[in-house]
Amino acid sequence: MACRGMFEDNHDEGLQPSGQRHRLVVPPEGAGIRLDRWLVQAMPSLSRSRWQALIGEGEVRLGDAACCDGGRKLKAGQVVEVNVPAPRPAEPVGQDIPLHIVHEDADLIVIDKPAGLVVHPAAGHEDGTLVNALIAHCGASLSGIGGVRRPGIVHRLDKDTSGLLVVAKNDAAHAGLSAQFADHGRTGPLERAYLAIVWGAPRRAVGTVDAPIDRSSKNREKMAVVAEGKGRAAITHYEVLASYPAHAAEPLASLLRCELETGRTHQIRVHMAHLGHPLLGDRVYGPGFVTKAQKLPDAARQALETLGRQALHAALLGFAHPVTGETLSFHADPPDDFAELQEELAKL
Repeated sequence: MACRGMFEDNHDEGLQPSGQRHRLVVPPEGAGIRLDRWLVQAMPSLSRSRWQALIGEGEVRLGDAACCDGGRKLKAGQVVEVNVPAPRPAEPVGQDIPLHIVHEDADLIVIDKPAGLVVHPAAGHEDGTLVNALIAHCGASLSGIGGVRRPGIVHRLDKDTSGLLVVAKNDAAHAGLSAQFADHGRTGPLERAYLAIVWGAPRRAVGTVDAPIDRSSKNREKMAVVAEGKGRAAITHYEVLASYPAHAAEPLASLLRCELETGRTHQIRVHMAHLGHPLLGDRVYGPGFVTKAQKLPDAARQALETLGRQALHAALLGFAHPVTGETLSFHADPPDDFAELQEELAKL
């Protein structure tokens, strides 16, 4: 990379930098570049957010003084000294929680997450999460992502959404996967597709919802489609795979394949509700459709009650391996409760 710095220490820059000190010299082509951005280019095994944290903690020096401003523009020949502390023990504790592992290697792990499992500890879910399970499963193989020895979460699934999720096991994998998800597959093989069962059926069998999403002004725990120019861009492509009853002029429900071009919180749930076709079982974004369940036959209504959540499953995940560059693609069948609902609806 053109802006990579010249190392004056004895460390191989391909190694994980945690617990090491580095002295770098800004090359001529690095002049005028922000400090945080240049450090990512010079030592790409750490993510930009990690570098920003290290800068804020005073671990990066320009000349004789610590620099806490990641936006500082660099000059050619300037000396940048970096101290990357060894990672601290994981803050969440490891817990022996069963995992359905689809793929695992030294750099990453792909999980078929069951519905009901929270991805990351948060208020109200301090333990019993996927992170707790991964810490127990991976043990010492985890690296110092964010300065803490824990798995690197680069994307999430809602608690009640099942399906495929990839997690980084070291800094280099975390940086590489984060870059792909930030790029949303525009220049690489990243691909994410979901199965969703919605009320009714969109008028077009194949379509795109291009509508920005932001926190709802009426309920801060919900997301909502907002006016153009506000919120964050959100694009969902969908295809109707089946309608229930089949060939009905106004189907009661339908099965969709939804492909994400962006990855916003609750994106598919919000976009489908915006179209007027919220997901079955989604009490947050489809409360007005709860009574529609009364139109279902007893067996289908019971299957929906058994599901007890939004009918959404992450069925396809593809990406470039962040270390080897190999294109990986994974498929996961929906869980039994989702498949049972689909089977009963097909009988309509």
